[in-house]
Amino acid sequence: MTAYPAWTPASRPGIVPLHPLGFGTILGRSFVALRQNPKVLLGFALCVQVVGYLVLLAAIGGVALASFSRLETLQPGTDDFDAVLAGSIAATGITAFVFGLGSQALGVIVQGVVVGEVASAVIAEKPTLGEVWRRVKPVAWRLVGYSFLLAFATLLVIAVVGALLFAVGLAALPLAIVLGILAVLGAIPLSLWLTTKLLLVPAVIILEHARIRDAVPRSWRLTRDRFWSTLGVLVIVSVTFSAIAQVVSIPLSLVSTGFTTVISPTGEPEPGAIVGFIVSTLLTQAATLLVQCVAVIVQSTATALIYVDCRMRHEGLDLDLRAYVERRDAGATDLADPFRENVGRVVGPRPPQYGYPAPGYAAPGYGAPAYPAPGYPPAGGYPAPYPPQPQPQPQPQGAAPQGVPNAAAENPAQTAPAQTDPAAAHTPSASAPAPPADAAPTRWAAPGDGS
Repeated sequence: MTAYPAWTPASRPGIVPLHPLGFGTILGRSFVALRQNPKVLLGFALCVQVVGYLVLLAAIGGVALASFSRLETLQPGTDDFDAVLAGSIAATGITAFVFGLGSQALGVIVQGVVVGEVASAVIAEKPTLGEVWRRVKPVAWRLVGYSFLLAFATLLVIAVVGALLFAVGLAALPLAIVLGILAVLGAIPLSLWLTTKLLLVPAVIILEHARIRDAVPRSWRLTRDRFWSTLGVLVIVSVTFSAIAQVVSIPLSLVSTGFTTVISPTGEPEPGAIVGFIVSTLLTQAATLLVQCVAVIVQSTATALIYVDCRMRHEGLDLDLRAYVERRDAGATDLADPFRENVGRVVGPRPPQYGYPAPGYAAPGYGAPAYPAPGYPPAGGYPAPYPPQPQPQPQPQGAAPQGVPNAAAENPAQTAPAQTDPAAAHTPSASAPAPPADAAPTRWAAPGDGS
């Protein structure tokens, strides 16, 4: 008996189809993936961003208030006043820099959590915040270190270029101005190029647990042949949320200005005007912070989807994801992480139409030859399904068919029909052999019988 496998339902679809993605799919899913798991994405990101923003404001405001308040006891223009002023500025700047790095680290952690959750959503899984954090926790310090390294490299380049321009400006100020303008104009395409080529470094660190020195060249290789589409997604997302931030902040600023003018028409600092200004400013900052939080989520989602698309195209990740989903839905447990399998594998060119094999293309792991696409001849060495049959040739009237000898041509004497006796047709022919008299009747014998 042939044992047939038990029926299993179709696999649950993820947020994207498991084949190489197009530009529109990546861009569209980046905006709608927030609905997949809003508690983890929006809730966690918003809480972390708000806490980091409040701590940053409190630290900078507290240090500035404590340091600059000492100036009220000193006479302006004295050495003590200048020393306290310089110290207050330095203390406030150092506080802003340190807590700014801390806020940046929190933002990087948020991006890591979003990338981990989106990777699970690709294979139709909805993890909790704890499950996502267990995935990100082993490489969290690598993410923070990479962000600090990137910030340090940016500041170093700006400092070197600024020092060179300052040295040139001491000798020729017009030349320094021209060089400064050229440096700014050249920095725009350079920053876009480097941002695009290094975009996948956080995703590689999170999903593959790679080290920084391995993640940087890997991101460089994965974005090969996908530069313009990746750059297009980044530019569209950035421009969209910049426009949304302006649309939100400008009306609130106008409302704040109008409210302050109504309360204090003379411009004198009254308690009501001060309270109204503070409230309107906080509302504007809250709305801007919400837009920035959603922008971070969408950008991180786009990064994860671009990473998945690049690995599908270069390494056949979609084959691993499909196999994982099929085994998981069939009831298998303790499955390996599909994003950490076959890292760096090289596959052949993908078919032109996803879901249908191209002529001569066979997916890795399948030994059967590919079926030829419609319109293509069959592969060499295999006969055609229906070989062509020879067509009969038209014969002249009165000629014998092909393959049948013409009796009239061989014996002209038989051209005329012979007169036969009707009774002779029923008489046995004398030339016909008679059966032998002692012939035994034929009987049936089973196979293997010797008789």
